[in-house]
Amino acid sequence: MATKQEMVDGVKAHAKANYEDDGWDYLVECYEDDEVAELIEGATTVAGAIKAAAEIMKFKNDYRADIQGTVW
Repeated sequence: MATKQEMVDGVKAHAKANYEDDGWDYLVECYEDDEVAELIEGATTVAGAIKAAAEIMKFKNDYRADIQGTVW
């Protein structure tokens, strides 16, 4: 089982490595460590934490794409 900080660090590293994909730029640009910790609440592994954060980042990315789709 990973510590909370290890999971936060793992999520942030994943976000930086995938900055251009699936909304991870939101996490890199907008989230502090304590906010990342809230996103991954309940996770016990780095992989689980990434999966939890990915769901939220994907939702944000999809929402952004919907809004951008309305621009003429």
